[in-house]
Amino acid sequence: MQSKLNPVVLFLGILFLTLTTITGCTKKDVSLPQDPKVSVVYMRPERLVMTTELSGRTAAFLVDEIRPQINGLIQKRLFIEGSEIKAGQVLYQIDPAPFQAVFDKAKANLPALKLRADRYKEALIDKAVSQQEFDDADAALKQAEAELQTAKINLNYTTIVSPISGRIGASTVTDGDIVTAYQPTALATIQQLDPIYVDIPQSTTELLRLERSLEDGRLKHDVANQNKVKLILGDGTPYPLDGTFQFQDITVDSTTGSVILRVIFPNPKNILLPGMFVRAIITEGVNEQAILIPQQGVSRNPKGEPITLIVDAESKVQQRMLTLDRAIGDKWLVSSGINSGDRIIVEGLQKVKPGISVKIVPLDSGG
Repeated sequence: MQSKLNPVVLFLGILFLTLTTITGCTKKDVSLPQDPKVSVVYMRPERLVMTTELSGRTAAFLVDEIRPQINGLIQKRLFIEGSEIKAGQVLYQIDPAPFQAVFDKAKANLPALKLRADRYKEALIDKAVSQQEFDDADAALKQAEAELQTAKINLNYTTIVSPISGRIGASTVTDGDIVTAYQPTALATIQQLDPIYVDIPQSTTELLRLERSLEDGRLKHDVANQNKVKLILGDGTPYPLDGTFQFQDITVDSTTGSVILRVIFPNPKNILLPGMFVRAIITEGVNEQAILIPQQGVSRNPKGEPITLIVDAESKVQQRMLTLDRAIGDKWLVSSGINSGDRIIVEGLQKVKPGISVKIVPLDSGG
């Protein structure tokens, strides 16, 4: 006999299969999209001492090229090449014998001429001699006195002394050489190195920019440090002593479009030598409301213009165009485009674009 399926059992079976299917489907969660996470830096104005770094070259404070003032034979060189020389120190001795002879002769002739002039002066009162005879005797006396003075000066010139203190270089003559008065080749050169100058070319473009910044109030004079200059040596080490700004030349170099700034530095240990290339750090002024943005928060658009992304009050990303002044360490000094309180995105930039909502997380959190 054929069995029949109970309708109640059939209904329960279908209900069980349906519930099993629904339960299986609910076990798989459906995730909702979340806002991208970014880290920001809050912009706050700060006081910034503005400096500029320029290349320069050292120059001796005083330079004296030693030349003879008479013709003669070098009898003796009286200094060690490369040594320190004091003002008034004897450097060379020219053979004085011929000049001594001229001096002695002029000196010997003088008493007789003076006695003759005095006698003629008394005789003129009594009309014993004419006025012309007296004038001739007086003129001869004055000429002899002038010759004696010249002979004395030339005799003194046989001893060549240093007019300044400093370091002397190599001698171009040796004992026994003949020299001539005011010859083009110097016998030696003395340079005073303490203090020492540093000459710094500055472009007129930078000079005008600085003047405009001071005029419109973006920069203020730093009274305490305005005339102080720091120096970086050729090997990158800082020079331990500060220099003082001396003057700015008024002539523009037509080939470079720059003017020379002269700074004077103390140089007691002769670390700085003439002709060295150095870098000078010059104080321009103080920016009391400087806005500095991390360089990692600045990018460029297709036109090469600097831009940054900020998070606005509604937690949405906005793009800002920037005007940059210069790099200060690992930051940019911003002239315009950023305001105090703006939140600059510095991490998570690759996940966002203008207009979308974001979530701010602490910096370096890895979000």
